[in-house]
Amino acid sequence: MKRIVLIIVLIATALTAGAQQFTSYRNTVPDAYNFWVYTPDGYDNTYEVKPVILFLHGASLCGSDLNRVMRYGPLDALKRGLHIDAVIIAPQNPGGAWKPSKLMKIIEWVEEHYVVDTDRLYVLGMSLGGYGTLDFTGTYPDKVAAAMALCGGANLRNGYCGLNDVPLWILHGTADRQVGLKESQKVVNAMERCGSTDRLIFTKLPGVNHGGPAHAFYISDTYDWLFEHRLSDPGRPVNESYTITPESFHNVYRKLTPRKIPVASSSSKGNAKASPALSDNDSQSNDTKPVAKNSMPNNGDPVYHTIRKGDTLGHIAARYHTTVNKICQLNNIRSTTVLQIGKKLRVK
Repeated sequence: MKRIVLIIVLIATALTAGAQQFTSYRNTVPDAYNFWVYTPDGYDNTYEVKPVILFLHGASLCGSDLNRVMRYGPLDALKRGLHIDAVIIAPQNPGGAWKPSKLMKIIEWVEEHYVVDTDRLYVLGMSLGGYGTLDFTGTYPDKVAAAMALCGGANLRNGYCGLNDVPLWILHGTADRQVGLKESQKVVNAMERCGSTDRLIFTKLPGVNHGGPAHAFYISDTYDWLFEHRLSDPGRPVNESYTITPESFHNVYRKLTPRKIPVASSSSKGNAKASPALSDNDSQSNDTKPVAKNSMPNNGDPVYHTIRKGDTLGHIAARYHTTVNKICQLNNIRSTTVLQIGKKLRVK
């Protein structure tokens, strides 16, 4: 009997080892916001390098209660049953405008502690979060693979030209009385003064009020569009094959089946590592781990990685499913070598 119970426990443990989960982080990153991190099904088991979505909420969710961030947006969509195969970061703004520098500190922390693809960082926000989305994207255009801003605007002190470098979708309802359509139009006008806006999609939603665009968080097209883009895409073109209209929002909630997602809490720096991210000193071989769906093909030819801001040897090793030691051997460097942005490393 004891043996049967033990087998049942082991099976249950195996089934939950890679399960999806919300983890809250409070006072974890200095001079930043408290935030949630969502990890999708199978994340811990496969070591698959996942894309990252940064979700920025509107003014109604500001405060000090992290649970408020789950009232709408991607986290709520997940609980309602929408499948989003990405690591999702959802910070809470205590009040005032979103600060890009504080958000970047959270991004860098997550990239250090989670196995994520730095080539696929996406930003998504509404209202105050729409402002935050454009402010963050315009401040760090070399970091964001694509962004979607709903019913917001922007307050970019250093100019709007950086937005032209990023595949960007702006949606705004024509009946919005809280943040008028003119706020998004101002952004578009400023981008046009910078030059070509070939990477911009500007959708005016006829008859939609301020809250209407929030329905976009609950349709798969929103996330599928984001995932079509990578920082490494030659020329970084915008994908224009997706359409979002007021009709896209009809019965979005009824099409989903609610589910329960486990919630964990981690508020101290000592237990902050919530996933099997590789460190720069990790010498363990990954040869026995499952191959990820997005692993880089290698037909015997050398494979190189161009170093970008935020990269570490651990991140690069995780992305290409190799080890830090192997990369060091291929490039005749040490695990403590300072990486230079723009330089190429051989990874295979």
